[in-house]
Amino acid sequence: MASSPAPEAGLTEYERRRQENIRRNDAIIASLRRQAAELSASLRPAKRPKKQPPRASPARPVVLRRSLRTRGLPPSGSSDAAAASSPPAPPTPTKPRDARFSSSLASSLRAAAELPAPREGEAPAADGFDAGSGMVLRPADVRRVVPERILSVRILPLADRTVVVAGNKLGHIGFWDVDGVVEDEEDSADGVFEYFPHRGAVGSIVVHPAAPRKIYSCSYEGEICLMDVEKENFDMIQFCDYPIYSLCQAPKSPSCLYFGEGNEVKLFDERAGKVSSTWNLHDNRINSIDFHPENPHMFATSSTDRTACVWDMRSMKKKDPENLKVFEHNRSVQSAYFSPSGSMLATTSLDDTVQIFNVDNFDVSYIMKHYNQTGRWLSTFKAIWSWNGTDLIIGNMKRAIDIISVELSESSLSASNKASLQSEHMTAIPCRFSLHPYKVGHLACASSGGKGDS
Repeated sequence: MASSPAPEAGLTEYERRRQENIRRNDAIIASLRRQAAELSASLRPAKRPKKQPPRASPARPVVLRRSLRTRGLPPSGSSDAAAASSPPAPPTPTKPRDARFSSSLASSLRAAAELPAPREGEAPAADGFDAGSGMVLRPADVRRVVPERILSVRILPLADRTVVVAGNKLGHIGFWDVDGVVEDEEDSADGVFEYFPHRGAVGSIVVHPAAPRKIYSCSYEGEICLMDVEKENFDMIQFCDYPIYSLCQAPKSPSCLYFGEGNEVKLFDERAGKVSSTWNLHDNRINSIDFHPENPHMFATSSTDRTACVWDMRSMKKKDPENLKVFEHNRSVQSAYFSPSGSMLATTSLDDTVQIFNVDNFDVSYIMKHYNQTGRWLSTFKAIWSWNGTDLIIGNMKRAIDIISVELSESSLSASNKASLQSEHMTAIPCRFSLHPYKVGHLACASSGGKGDS
């Protein structure tokens, strides 16, 4: 321990005693503080343990109350009332109503296969038909064919009646017998018959005029189904790894089915029951495939990679196939369709254009401005050719149908808005269209609400 410092020299006796008293008093105060702390610790009560918060009981699932009717359960007074007290089952996909074809429609579909295939030139003349003034919409010609948004629509190639087939985003396919007659109580009162063949949105429906009983459909889940008209069910003939957005059949090949899986076009041979050829044609998904009506080797494709292409199957190689022409757009191309005569090709793009090209000279073209921004809740617009081969039909965001007139000469091509068809009975935006192949003026259009107009 260090010794106390020696008294400083020069201090008087009084000052030395004063310093000693100060040191002694400091020692006494320190001793009293230690004793007070020890006494206080001995008198302090024992520290109580901190109160733990009560454990939260496991949260019960929130059960939304639903009526027995909406849950598909019997009334409480029935013998099955005990089932009402059980927890509701997990929701299942919307199921279509259970219906079967009317006897008259079934007879027409069966008889259609026995009729000879239509010959060239037998199609009704449509040179003088004016799409801008030759079509009207009546209340009786509007029907809700399937619930939710329609992505594909097709009129069956039946000469004696009008039957509209529509596929929606849930995988339902509905048949609307427009001019059919209900013969008994079991037939559908509104002429609509609905089925559920797919797990995803129905991307396309095709029916070849030479085989009207073979109804093909595809879905975004990679399924291709063929309907058996006799049994009224759908058989899956092909399952793919990627979504299928487009189907097509060549004019003279009813047994060959072309479909776009991803950025590839594949040929399904019905006779062999498998895919026989595959071509990698685009850098993104293929939105449409359409064959030239006169040249069975020429077809056009449109793609989300912002291009539309024309191909010749005779010169296509399985690896790096070469196209005849590439049409570039600023945004995704939704469709590319040949005119009935094959002299023109029309493309519809999200860059707000409808472009028309001369097939004999692709450098002759015309760009028609058209607002095509349908958004995520509507099906995209796809312009199709009218019966006369000089008019284009496309939807309008103002709940109307635009008729675009096209004029083609040897060295020039032009287009203009001919008419805009509106009706108080058209309560939604028409997006997809299909022409009746044998009845000029019978047009089917589908909307986002599941309605079909004819």
